Amino acid sequence: MKLLGSLTSPFVRKARIVLAEKKIEYTFELDNPWDENSRIPDANPLGKVPVLVLEDASTLFDSRVIVEFLDSVSPISRLIPANNREKIEVKRWEALADGVLDAAVTVVLERRRPSKQRSEATIKRQMDKIERGAAVMSRDLADQPWCTGNAFTLADIACGVALGYLDFRHEPFDWRVLHPNLAKLAAKLAERPSFADTVPRETQPADANTQK
Repeated sequence: MKLLGSLTSPFVRKARIVLAEKKIEYTFELDNPWDENSRIPDANPLGKVPVLVLEDASTLFDSRVIVEFLDSVSPISRLIPANNREKIEVKRWEALADGVLDAAVTVVLERRRPSKQRSEATIKRQMDKIERGAAVMSRDLADQPWCTGNAFTLADIACGVALGYLDFRHEPFDWRVLHPNLAKLAAKLAERPSFADTVPRETQPADANTQK
């Protein structure tokens, strides 16, 4: 099994964390979709990462598809509950966290545009989504130890990855002060090897062409 992606993409990080938590062996190949010689379009017609290449050379893309597949191939550390109601709650958390990431990546890309082409209205609209999303995550977490109660799940991974990306690319937005319970969760997640080993670092020029 092989994962294609970058070190800065939060969606790639989500897949890497799931692979680590599930103790699945794989090869991680760095590839920047922006590079002229990128192999990503051959593996994913949308030209985005992450891409999971299976043993038969078939590919999976979109991190939500990838992580659900990974959770099904190994019984170790089940991250998505079998019970439908509990599963939907976890997937709702994932959708919320991924939505915050979509907005955060959009802001990064918009701010990189030449000043004459940059849309402050777009930036504000996306920042409003980030702020509302973080507020809802904080509200729903409340004083629980984990996002969906007493068990560590994909919801915590998705939430932790979103918060980590805000630290990485949106430092002025001080979500830790606004939402101390999210800060407490993030600190707990940071102690897990799967999170510590995948902290994003700047080796490539952009996060664009990342995919949910």
